[in-house]
Amino acid sequence: MVIFTPVLSEEEFKAAQKKYADLVTENGGEVLHSNPWGLKSLAYPIDKKTTGLYWVMEYKAPTSFNEKLKIQLLRDESQMRHMYTALDKYAVDYNAKKRSGGRFTNEKTPA
Repeated sequence: MVIFTPVLSEEEFKAAQKKYADLVTENGGEVLHSNPWGLKSLAYPIDKKTTGLYWVMEYKAPTSFNEKLKIQLLRDESQMRHMYTALDKYAVDYNAKKRSGGRFTNEKTPA
């Protein structure tokens, strides 16, 4: 997840998303899902800004890539915060089913 500064235009926001998605593929990774949330309120002000442009990307890449991504994100002045989380196999399966609209085994069928 990356929170970009809210002063970016729509084109700049899309260009930043493409930049990081391309970085993943250039380093032997694969972008599984990209979800731009858009402008959202922040829980607390960051650099005197109360909103930010949220973007969530799910990717699969070698472990060494995370450090390269971190360095690129820290160099980027348009991002305010970033976070990446390693997903276990259950979370990956859950996300795939959720995107495809599939039913989950723990859901109850309507009577």
